[in-house]
Amino acid sequence: MMEAQAPRGPLSGVRVVDMSRLAPGPYCTMLLADLGAEVIVVGGGRAGVAIPVFSRGKRHISLDLKTAAGRTALQALVTTADVFVEGFRPGVAARLGAGYEELSALNPRLVYCALTGYGQDGPRAQEAGHDINYVSLTGVLGAMGPVDRPPLVPLNLVADFAGGSLVAALGIVSALYEARASGQGQFIDAAMIDGSLSLMAMHLPLWGSPHMPARGEGLLAGSKPFYRTYACADGRHVAVGALERGFFEQLWRTLDLGEVPDHMSRANWPGIEESLTRTFASQPRDHWAALFAGVDACVTPVLAPGEIWSDPQVKARHPDSAADKVPAVPRLSRTPSVARDTDFTDRTAEVLAEAGLDADAIAAALPPADAGRSGLDWPPKLRP
Repeated sequence: MMEAQAPRGPLSGVRVVDMSRLAPGPYCTMLLADLGAEVIVVGGGRAGVAIPVFSRGKRHISLDLKTAAGRTALQALVTTADVFVEGFRPGVAARLGAGYEELSALNPRLVYCALTGYGQDGPRAQEAGHDINYVSLTGVLGAMGPVDRPPLVPLNLVADFAGGSLVAALGIVSALYEARASGQGQFIDAAMIDGSLSLMAMHLPLWGSPHMPARGEGLLAGSKPFYRTYACADGRHVAVGALERGFFEQLWRTLDLGEVPDHMSRANWPGIEESLTRTFASQPRDHWAALFAGVDACVTPVLAPGEIWSDPQVKARHPDSAADKVPAVPRLSRTPSVARDTDFTDRTAEVLAEAGLDADAIAAALPPADAGRSGLDWPPKLRP
């Protein structure tokens, strides 16, 4: 009897060489690996920010790119690749022998993605930055938080991962698709500041209007009584997203608060807020979660990260997931994405032999034994 073969992801057969370091690049290539791509991390897998989940399904090699032998080994590997990803400031990869002009000359089909904060040009292109800086320059941060307090800093999801990793992954698969017809690769300038601007497309036109007059005052900014969080009797919270009339009516009637007011009338907002604040504060969070289960009112419990794995919806869709094994996304019916294991074993000899290098060339390409690890430990060690 033949063994059932593991499903092949939609990117099966695609080889990615990943020289990115900080979180957005490794998350981007994790998504590609989950979709079936073969991802080879150059740098031993521990350079940059060491986040184990981002290294799942990847092979890791170590090269000394300060030597001619190391650069030659990288270039030999790239001739076998479909995609190359780096996250250095403009010009750094070229100085390591890994710039687009050099690598595309060796492999014209290569899709080369440079994932950076500010992009390849402009006055900030050479500046350092993090998610907080990119969202500060694109109106994201300036629109968040109560108007009478400092801007509310979000987790680094907007610029790093949505505006960076996801946009880069979309660019990569788009360029791969185009290359099937043209036979040519291309350069992808994926800038987190650009991705953040794109994510603001719905909100920028409303700035200064009655719908978004100031920071924290937008309809979706948490200041309106039908779209915000409320404290419960146990100090935990519920999230209310009753934006549409039908959802608001269900909310009001489920709470038995009497005649349903016009929730889009600004004159009614203080009264609506007072009623909802008083009512939700009368019972613990899980009471409200049970009451609104199955009710189309857009009311859900606010779960702490440690609670999410016990939520019925998460359990039903991702029964095997955990904090160190988030699910592979998205779901594809025939060629599903798979969250594979993380393995930091050094595969340098194996990978370079596949690329055609002999034992002497492989040995010459390795970094010194005492080279150590560069980058940021995550989470960083805190001191008193």
